[in-house]
Amino acid sequence: MSTGEGYFQALSKLSREMGKTEDQDKMLHLIVSTAVKTLKVKAAVIFRRADDSADSINNAAVAQVGLSKKYIHAGPAHAVKISPQLLKEGYMYFRDVATDKRLVNREAKKAEGIGSILSVPVMDKGRMLGILSVYTKGIRTFTKDEIDFLSILAEQGGSAIEISNLIKKLRTNTQIFLRLAASISESLDVKAILQAMTQDMVESLDLKAASVLLLEDDKRTLQRVANFGLSEKYLNKGPVRADKNIAEALKGRTISIKNALSDEGIQYKKEKKEEGIVSMLYVPIKSKEEIIGVLIVYSGREREFTEDEIMLVTALAFQGGLAINNACTYMVMQDDIKDLKENIWSHKSWF
Repeated sequence: MSTGEGYFQALSKLSREMGKTEDQDKMLHLIVSTAVKTLKVKAAVIFRRADDSADSINNAAVAQVGLSKKYIHAGPAHAVKISPQLLKEGYMYFRDVATDKRLVNREAKKAEGIGSILSVPVMDKGRMLGILSVYTKGIRTFTKDEIDFLSILAEQGGSAIEISNLIKKLRTNTQIFLRLAASISESLDVKAILQAMTQDMVESLDLKAASVLLLEDDKRTLQRVANFGLSEKYLNKGPVRADKNIAEALKGRTISIKNALSDEGIQYKKEKKEEGIVSMLYVPIKSKEEIIGVLIVYSGREREFTEDEIMLVTALAFQGGLAINNACTYMVMQDDIKDLKENIWSHKSWF
């Protein structure tokens, strides 16, 4: 059997096995196991990138075969720098780990019995999600076919990670809505509902902070009625005016800001810099047909909010508006009932 046929059979078997499970851990383990068995190497590891802004991957092994626990948990021993070469050429090759100065903690690698390392990026839809690395016992040169085969395995890993991310995101979003819907149906304490909503958003969507601001009676300033993740110093910076970006949001527009420090429509730039706020998203809050405030989410790193993220925050803002509307309706009903009782009592006094 030729090398090409062996790779084809290995990939076919991997596809069949991955089709039998939705568990990301099992999928990734199948990939590293296939790499070790087919390429006849000592070990294989998939490192996951924490976020798009990170320029290296440390201690983020999500699947591995062949390495000792001591090595895997040895601090930066297996750190991989995300270099332009890795992204441009599609791989990085370290022929001799004992002498290659691009690697950190070479003594730990030597003690682990590693000779050479080959790393390829784990990609999905043009985004780098991590790195797949294989380790050999002795010094070894990899052929183009071997590099191509490992790159195909990395693509499988990217798909597995992305599918898992989508499932996790769907479950997270569903849980947020269920908790918020339960709060709205069980309580009329609007501040408590909005506070719980902002906390849920920050903790579930990888945000720095979130705030709900409602218009004052003068329609010129806004009052912060709920927030999570912002310091007391920032909260006490001064009044929030209903102008610039906020004014646009109060007209019904969703405003996404990639860099708050360079955007002309941002208030309190100095304070935002000190707070570590980089990107922001303004979403209008409606009660019936009237816009009564703004839901703002803050990111501590520069990011483009995706269409799905904007839709989710918009839907949550709608739910927040619904909670406010329900509370207002209840208070009106209470006043009406009070008036009705008073009228009934006055009628009784006639008899």
